[in-house]
Amino acid sequence: TANWPFDPLVGNGPLPGALVWSIVSVVLLIAGIAFALWWYITKLSHDDRPELQPFAAPKPTASQRVTLGFFVAVVGLFAVQTILGSITGHYAVEGNALFGIDMGKILPYPVTRTWHVQLSVFWIATAWLATGLFIGPFVSGREPAGQSKLSWLLLGALVLVVVGSLSGTWMGIMGRFGGDGFWFGNQGYEYIELGRVWQIALMGGMLLWLVLVYRAIKPALNAESDRGGLTHLLLYSAVSIPVFYSMGLFYTPGTHMSVADYWRWWVVHLWVENFFEVFATVVLAFVLTRLGAVRERSALHAVYASILLYLGAGIIGTFHHLYFSGTPLFITALGATFSAMEIVPLTLLGFEVAGNMRLARSGGNATPYRWPLYFFVAVAFWNLVGAGVFGFLINPPIVLYYAQGLNTTPIHSHGALFGVYGFLAIALMLFTMRHVVHQKAWSDRLLKIAFWGLNLGLAGMIVFSLVPAGFYQFLEAIRHGTWWARSPAVTGSDFIHTVTWMRLVPDLVFDVGVAALVVFVVRAIVMDIRLRRAGGQEG
Repeated sequence: TANWPFDPLVGNGPLPGALVWSIVSVVLLIAGIAFALWWYITKLSHDDRPELQPFAAPKPTASQRVTLGFFVAVVGLFAVQTILGSITGHYAVEGNALFGIDMGKILPYPVTRTWHVQLSVFWIATAWLATGLFIGPFVSGREPAGQSKLSWLLLGALVLVVVGSLSGTWMGIMGRFGGDGFWFGNQGYEYIELGRVWQIALMGGMLLWLVLVYRAIKPALNAESDRGGLTHLLLYSAVSIPVFYSMGLFYTPGTHMSVADYWRWWVVHLWVENFFEVFATVVLAFVLTRLGAVRERSALHAVYASILLYLGAGIIGTFHHLYFSGTPLFITALGATFSAMEIVPLTLLGFEVAGNMRLARSGGNATPYRWPLYFFVAVAFWNLVGAGVFGFLINPPIVLYYAQGLNTTPIHSHGALFGVYGFLAIALMLFTMRHVVHQKAWSDRLLKIAFWGLNLGLAGMIVFSLVPAGFYQFLEAIRHGTWWARSPAVTGSDFIHTVTWMRLVPDLVFDVGVAALVVFVVRAIVMDIRLRRAGGQEG
């Protein structure tokens, strides 16, 4: 385990290789950024932002209207996840109590934290799957027979998986399965806690989704002679989603923990952080090319560059999760160096922020897409800060040696999981709804509140609570050892209690953003139904 955890009382200290490869990773990061900037400026940079196409009144197909049902589920799950996050954070002050009310026998900390993490994956994935269903007819211009019924079937299957897995994890944690809840309860591994049956069912839902996407884009695939074109890349990236989620099936209850954790990181790191990133990049390219914001050839070049950078570094960069799981030194070397290179493409997102900001502010035909574009701006910003800066903060071996298992990880996880994938899910949802709901059902005012509430709330939560708590624990680990940093003397200290209470205002600001988004979605759908029933089809 490379002498981890740090404990000077028993002679456990960092190996020389941890420091050496940390230095190498920083040097490579600097060199990689310099190369990426040169490459972008000389090869990829362009002034290719023509005027957007005029916004046409939405004329959604039957299956595209089904996505509204998915988005109701998205905001509902998001709201519940937010509430659970506040409760889980409060437990840092009162244990399993909520303002004096004992929650230990109803919703103990392991339940609220597990649900909080599971729901984040569920609502983000649901939004992305719904966007995939919308994109099919949007690209091909036609809808296969029975597509809407199959889409409703998929939504029903997702609801069943969510309810079943949440119920199962609660029963598993509460001991209702007698300690054997692997199949229907809680597998015990973060991000894939759901029971194996629900995990298989979720993968089945993804396969159904893949079939639906393929049916819808098949005419466009046949029309595209280049098998490396955008439409084919959409299919390839869609295939990767169920395929790489299946890596979470490669262990059983009897598998050694280090081996099981290896496959878990294939899901958490490669599936979420790499292949979903590729899928999102391709979908975003589709969005921008269909809007007329970028020429297809330029978008295709950018997509290939992103795939090369994300996967080229990300696959081997997964090893940074394996520093202390019994792996040899060369794994540390590969993990440190390639993890540094993972940050390189994220440094280019500053250009994307500037470009999308110009596009959002350009007015004219961009006006209907102003707030979806602003949410894309948030994605680029948090990709740079949450995934890039905060990710590299804990990636070097010498840092992670002291920071492993401390509150430094939530800094990265909140900034990356919600800041990048959450905002991207919202942006894709808004783009889809812009082309589905009646124009009069749209509300820029509510989206403005949601945008600033979510961004300012997340930033405040990180700056005023997560960063101080994480660095305090980090300092205590360096001074006395990992055991001390994780002890009640530190986690229950006055300092931790104080910075936890400091989350209150940012959490409330974030809650306002969540509420505004929920109201926007529900209001838009209700108004759309009323307007269409009244015959107002001009929007």
